[in-house]
Amino acid sequence: MVKFMIMFLKPADREAFETAYNDLLALIERMPDVVRRQVVHVNGGPTGYPMYDRILEIYFEDMPALIGSLKSRAGQEAGGELAKRFPARSYETLFAEVYEEAGGKTE
Repeated sequence: MVKFMIMFLKPADREAFETAYNDLLALIERMPDVVRRQVVHVNGGPTGYPMYDRILEIYFEDMPALIGSLKSRAGQEAGGELAKRFPARSYETLFAEVYEEAGGKTE
């Protein structure tokens, strides 16, 4: 499994951010091949408040599905909205592989 992550820094205008963020979520819901969507609200960290305020994780079965979804009409619309509605350098994006383990310990 792989995921596309969008990590948002703390917004200067919370109300404008929430409106743009909810609009972005609606567009992402239309993207093909999304297996799961996870929204993370960052509350803090052991050394103080981290640089990220919210993290959006969009899961896909594999990289071809992820790339195909981003290249789709809905994916291009969502990407355009991200670039247009969120200030430059107010977010970062990345691809990640996901390895899940069901309990247990590393011996």
